[in-house]
Amino acid sequence: MDKAVRNEIRKMVAATRRVLEEDIRRQLEGAYGISDDGSIQPAETMATLRADPVLGRRRREIEAALKHEWAGGVPLREAVERFVRETAFTWLNRLAALRMMEARGLIRESVARGPDSGGFKAFQRACEEVCRSYPDGGYRRYLELLCDDAAMELRPLFDRSLPHSHIFPRPATLGETLRLLNDEKLAGIWGEDETLGWIYQYFTPKEQREKARKESPAPRNAEEMAFRNQFYTPDYVVRFLVDNTLGRLWYEMHRDTRLVDTCAYMVRRPGEAVRKRERKDPRQIRVLDPACGSGHFLLYSFDLLAIIYEETYADPEEGEALRLDFPLEDDFRRAIPGLILEHNLYGIDIDLRAVQIAALTLYLKAKKHRPEAPVRRVNVVCAEPMPGEADLRAEFVAGFEPSELRPVIQRAFEALRGAGELGSLLRAESQIDKAIREAMHREGADLPTIAPLREGFWARAEEKVIMALRAYVQQVENGRGYLRRLFAGDVEQGLHFIDLLRQPYDVVVMNPPFGDPTPRAKQYLEEDYPLTKNDVYAVFVERGLELLEPGGYLGAITSRTGFFLSSFQKWREEVILKKAELTILADLGAGVLDTAMVETAAYVARNGCVQV
Repeated sequence: MDKAVRNEIRKMVAATRRVLEEDIRRQLEGAYGISDDGSIQPAETMATLRADPVLGRRRREIEAALKHEWAGGVPLREAVERFVRETAFTWLNRLAALRMMEARGLIRESVARGPDSGGFKAFQRACEEVCRSYPDGGYRRYLELLCDDAAMELRPLFDRSLPHSHIFPRPATLGETLRLLNDEKLAGIWGEDETLGWIYQYFTPKEQREKARKESPAPRNAEEMAFRNQFYTPDYVVRFLVDNTLGRLWYEMHRDTRLVDTCAYMVRRPGEAVRKRERKDPRQIRVLDPACGSGHFLLYSFDLLAIIYEETYADPEEGEALRLDFPLEDDFRRAIPGLILEHNLYGIDIDLRAVQIAALTLYLKAKKHRPEAPVRRVNVVCAEPMPGEADLRAEFVAGFEPSELRPVIQRAFEALRGAGELGSLLRAESQIDKAIREAMHREGADLPTIAPLREGFWARAEEKVIMALRAYVQQVENGRGYLRRLFAGDVEQGLHFIDLLRQPYDVVVMNPPFGDPTPRAKQYLEEDYPLTKNDVYAVFVERGLELLEPGGYLGAITSRTGFFLSSFQKWREEVILKKAELTILADLGAGVLDTAMVETAAYVARNGCVQV
């Protein structure tokens, strides 16, 4: 995507954000009595809320969401600001996603011409009586139904049960938003995989980043850590790193792979002795981006994995297991996208907006590859902090059965403390494993250090927690039912986050944050990462190597300072050169990461010794 097109996307996103946020603020105050300064008008004093039970329920749920943030340490004024921003971002992404689904033939034309779109006209003809009862002819209801259908496979973005969906853009706002999205200058972007990534990049204005940097040299909270580091990775850098990690991994397993031709950036030195690597079923290859943003690395990895699956299935020996599970080749090809999303690709981020975008882009990638492909799971998770309501945590743990698992659940809550600012740098899995060993010892297990036993114990505990959470949210006494639901959602997301940290990966690829951590994260990094604490990107490299299988590959684009500044000597000597083997380094210099004022390097390291 060239610079001129990106500039048009930037202008569209900025204008759309302004229009949506202004409308959302007005609705929050006018309909729900919630002001920008965080003040909340008593519901009993508002005639509109007393007269409309649905509006009253929505107000209670929005208020619960704001107070849920407050319980986690966010001032109410900031919680309102976040709610406005997240609601605007959600509706922009939903409409953009529907536009992209149109371009791929996944749905009928629905937003490209607004209410004049062919799909909506067909809906009106089929539901003439119902549509006539709506002031807008039923267009809002039609869009809501499209979201509900999409939520069946893509819940993170399209789930309308969340409070952000209680505010729908008013007709004039929706019309202006659709006009901006459907500008003829943007006509060519909706079929491109990277479009949503650029929307995510530009949603935070450049002025907001500059203001934050002027006010504080270090990010002051998780939100600032996220938007200060929203720099889209250029396609050639993504290909360079993935070709020389995932592509190289498969090449070492299969010298005759056609990835040799596909991976144009794979470095193969004349006369080199290629290490042989034990072959794997493609379903056992795991790729992680621990700071995934909009998922650019995962999108390109999808392309290579699709080839890897096809090659394996065609191999008389290596493809036996796949052919046993999928006797018919057409069934297998239909299943490939779902297999890749379920077994191979994993992403973590501290920004829920990034998680929504990454999950959506991977879903659209899968549907573009094979429209009829079933998609059951997308392994992109938000690093959720421990839920803020201490009384709900205590209430849940006290009522949890079996009681012998309570210490493990309590340790999981403790392990999630700081997740919102540390993300995948949080070594939560070590705390969980310690709690599991202690619980197994109490149960009389003879071999508590054997990994399969620990894995089975955690799977049992996690299953019981999820079942207990579902029962817990049904409790509605004391008017706290919706808070319990928010609490349960955070806990379940936290469990998925821990799952991703507890499994090893064959490939870790990333464009991690750089610079100073937040004040709350700084102490943790100083204690847990003494060798790399001076810059967040150095910590991510150390952590990435920890998450790899022996012989796995790490690929990263970071500041180049680590390779020559004396303050990074321990990082070079104790991490890059001791824990790994640097295989490739490209000194890229300045001007690579859009507006980031940093000189970069892209490099690949092999974790320990390759297992022959």
